Amino acid sequence: MRRLLPVIALFALAASARAQDLPQDLPQPAAQDFKVGALTVTALHDDDFSPANDGKTFAVGQSPDAVAQVLSAHGAPTAAIHMSVDALLLHDGGRVVLIDTGLGYRYHGVLLGSLAKAGVAPEAVTDVLITHAHPDHIGGLVSQDGKSVFPKAKVRMSAAEWDWVKSQPDLASFVGVIGPQVETFAPGAEVAPGVVAIALPGHTPGHTLYEIHSNGARLIDIGDTAHSSIVSLEKPDWKIQFDTDQAEGAAQRRAELTRLAASGETVFAPHFPFPGIGTVARDGDGFTWIPAK
Repeated sequence: MRRLLPVIALFALAASARAQDLPQDLPQPAAQDFKVGALTVTALHDDDFSPANDGKTFAVGQSPDAVAQVLSAHGAPTAAIHMSVDALLLHDGGRVVLIDTGLGYRYHGVLLGSLAKAGVAPEAVTDVLITHAHPDHIGGLVSQDGKSVFPKAKVRMSAAEWDWVKSQPDLASFVGVIGPQVETFAPGAEVAPGVVAIALPGHTPGHTLYEIHSNGARLIDIGDTAHSSIVSLEKPDWKIQFDTDQAEGAAQRRAELTRLAASGETVFAPHFPFPGIGTVARDGDGFTWIPAK
């Protein structure tokens, strides 16, 4: 059985390390609006996450020196791989749709503060779309007192992902709280007005991308197709510890990045530097990130 325990343990370690930081180093709520056709989308900040460059997390089987070379070529620090944890909010005038929910109270995520900056109360959220069931994407669904944070929302994820969630003993209490709100879907479904689900397994069995359409414009939330805007793009074939199927995850990552570079469509990448909006371009055998201006 594929288990969540290694992923949970890694986030717990990162949270413990961050607890030793000075207060000014803690993440701050942030919300930034963009337009997709007639639709307003808002990037919401939840946390910052910096796993060590140990050759295990984003470069399984690679040496820390090899990872450091990639990071230093981009002027980035080499001791750790810095990422954001973010979510996406969609306003269409009738529905308030949140894609992913951050880490939640257990890891002191600030998504609810960011949501407040966007002028949205949790009770106003009508739909929560989940890319996949790792702690940094579903942690914000349940409050510290064991209640649903978004009580009036439908919580939607792929049928394959929900089946996987229900098979995880570590998530039994989560299933008990959220289960009554969950509605599953098959790949290709329109899960909210103008939002289509795209299956991209490998990271998890039911990992899902969401493509948002409005007036001929589109934006795709790539979930955890790629984590580091540097390492994951320059070395897409390097295996990632978080992927439940590392070989499939690497193959899907290269295939999707190839497609995105060819299409030029706008991307929301929840782990790229906030606000995580931009495009992917070819760069030799790999890719590069071009943030939106």
